[in-house]
Amino acid sequence: MLNVVRVEPGTKARLSERATGDRLGVDKGHAAEILRELTDRLSVLHRRLYAEHERSLLLVLQGLDAAGKDGTIRRVFTGLNPQGCVVESFKAPTAPELAHDFLWRIHRVLPERGDIGIFNRSHYEDVVAARAIGAIDDRRRKQRYGHINAFEQMLVEEGTAVVKIFLHVGKDEQRARLQARLDDPEKRWKFERADLDTRALWDQYTRLYEDAITATSTTWAPWYVVPADHKWVSGVAAATILLHVLEELDPKIPAPKGSFDGIVVE
Repeated sequence: MLNVVRVEPGTKARLSERATGDRLGVDKGHAAEILRELTDRLSVLHRRLYAEHERSLLLVLQGLDAAGKDGTIRRVFTGLNPQGCVVESFKAPTAPELAHDFLWRIHRVLPERGDIGIFNRSHYEDVVAARAIGAIDDRRRKQRYGHINAFEQMLVEEGTAVVKIFLHVGKDEQRARLQARLDDPEKRWKFERADLDTRALWDQYTRLYEDAITATSTTWAPWYVVPADHKWVSGVAAATILLHVLEELDPKIPAPKGSFDGIVVE
């Protein structure tokens, strides 16, 4: 699975050639069981990461509207210790954020050592959405690719593993999900008219994401393009990727602070 969804550094993302409905060999009838096994193992490794308190993990989740970012977070991280998980969501920059460089608001909320940080949208909005709405030009956009690569390399060298997942949803599936939000009073609050503006620029956003993923899939922070038309597939895929990275980190429970042999708690 990892080889299928990973964008190898130096190669093009080719989003149009990646099927958004690919099931990645996952059987729907067993998906819930598979995900449960993955999250059980994630919970163990997360507990060790938290106890070790030397390194951290950052998950960057990107995708067009209704790609399933919220649901993926809920499915993958339910059951993990909330004390060591922090979710940050990024919307349009505020006035104070615009008064700083584009990475300022990102750097200030990075996960502490021992924690898993989850970014629901991220600094990639500053090369995709910012260009789509005309806030920056192409020269600035391409310049920012270099800034992002250097920033993420610094994070990795300082002990933060960076996992980047693009939830690749199809245009028809997005239409169905947006309509479902409108039709369900319990979900209508999630709908924004701006979603329709973004949808009208589907081809432009897809091209910008493809360029950004191609330019920033590096050996230290590769991109994974996960098919997102089936939520049970994207959940299993995201958990598999995270488990792979945590297993490579191989966090350890620290040794006790001194010898406690013979001590009996009365």
